[in-house]
Amino acid sequence: MAREFQRGHKAKISDLTAGTDLYVGVQIAAPGLSFDISCFGLDADEQLSDDRYFIFFNQPKSPEESIQLLGAQAGDTESFRVTLDRIPAAIQKLSFTATIDGAGQMSQVGPGYIRIVAGGEEVVRYAFTGSEFTTERAVMLGDFYLKDVWRFAAVGQGFDGGLDALLKNFGGEVAEEEPAAPQPPAGGQVPGFAPPAQSAPAPAPPPMHGAPTIAAPMTPPGGTVPPPPAPAPYGQPPQQPQFGQVPGQTGQVPGQIPGQVPPAPQVPSPYGPPAPAPYGQPPGPPLGAQPGMPQGVPQGVPPGGAGLQAALQPYKELPTGQRWTPQNGQLMRVDLGMGGTPVLARQGSMVMYQGKVDFSYKGAGFAGRIVGNATGQEMQLMRCTGRGQVFLAEEGAHLHPVELQGDGICVSAESVLAFDESLQYEVRRIEGHGIPGGALFTMLFQGTGTVVVKTHGTPVVLPVTPTTFADCNAVVAWSAASQVIISSQVRLRRNAYPGHSGETVNLQFRGAPGNFIVVQPYEV
Repeated sequence: MAREFQRGHKAKISDLTAGTDLYVGVQIAAPGLSFDISCFGLDADEQLSDDRYFIFFNQPKSPEESIQLLGAQAGDTESFRVTLDRIPAAIQKLSFTATIDGAGQMSQVGPGYIRIVAGGEEVVRYAFTGSEFTTERAVMLGDFYLKDVWRFAAVGQGFDGGLDALLKNFGGEVAEEEPAAPQPPAGGQVPGFAPPAQSAPAPAPPPMHGAPTIAAPMTPPGGTVPPPPAPAPYGQPPQQPQFGQVPGQTGQVPGQIPGQVPPAPQVPSPYGPPAPAPYGQPPGPPLGAQPGMPQGVPQGVPPGGAGLQAALQPYKELPTGQRWTPQNGQLMRVDLGMGGTPVLARQGSMVMYQGKVDFSYKGAGFAGRIVGNATGQEMQLMRCTGRGQVFLAEEGAHLHPVELQGDGICVSAESVLAFDESLQYEVRRIEGHGIPGGALFTMLFQGTGTVVVKTHGTPVVLPVTPTTFADCNAVVAWSAASQVIISSQVRLRRNAYPGHSGETVNLQFRGAPGNFIVVQPYEV
């Protein structure tokens, strides 16, 4: 069964299908109007740096045939074949667009869609109607984009201007062209992966599109890129500020390695062995030891054991006697024997456990099913009980335990990893046109206990002011007393701000002094 996407919804291709040979069908129509449906192959700067990857009626395929225009078939106004594993590394994004050929507006179109078919089965469909647009003459329907893996995004972004303006938006420039000589249709078979029957023959490739392209500069304007920070010493994790910590207030001693305990002052003693060396430095040889001989290992035993222990020492488990213990920035341990309260965690987040622990499915109730069905965020929980230690993580995300003492906090449903069952929680829905998935789902936690929040990168905590706005993809959490309002004050068109998603809706936060908002340096 195909997944129904809404505007702004994104997913990994691997979550939709295991295949890489995909069929993309577009259906769009309006009385008295004709449409040009194209695919733009863009580089990392979202520019058409190679016009051979502008696939349209006059250039039906890319040089290596990883993108092919198939024509109208099986109810689709236009269709494409995309072979993801054959796309060159220079192409980082495929943008599928529809433009009106002549006069007209996108508000006149009837119900339409863009769909993906793999192995004869439709796996995703994004449907749209003319009521979502006004005077636009072009629309960006959906994107395949490479972000560590190939992903698909339902865009549905209207664009003022026709095909010429769309070309300029992607860095191209339209020149005057002589009309191409008509080409006789060539017989051919549609690739066997395409599911629809009644396949129309693919047209023979006519002359190439002659529009010159202006490539975006590879060097960012305004100077060179600053060098990356120096790596942390071997065996020590990189130092990250704590959740809510103000940058710069580290209390670090000058010359001290980040994360290292400052050494105690040493006083030379005329008697006895010398004072111990600072932490992290090898101790000096004891009295009577021969220089150059390994110490602490019996004679005749190879010194490999001592070296192995020293190498593994920085990664040993960190026992603290507390219920929740961060083992590092991406791994959290919870001791179920302390407190006697079960823990609710995302299914699949357990990486290891010790002791007698039972795991059972915990449905998030009707509210949880709303989250899963409407946004694709699978809020399926597992209930962890028993006496033992459970280690939790998810895709290397940064983890932050937030302890509540009778107060409350709102956390984006996608940013919740685990929490104590003793906490009271409910799912809240913030609706707004333009929000990815149609709504933002948050979880309100109240009471006494701990909730573990996951972020992409190090978050920042900011006070709420009357002019605090946040992108709904970047917001992680906020104080329960803050008021959230849908804002449409910021309207960035793709043609005004190339290379960005063109968000039209932000969230405005209001509240009395003392309220806060947490954002992460990341967007899907």
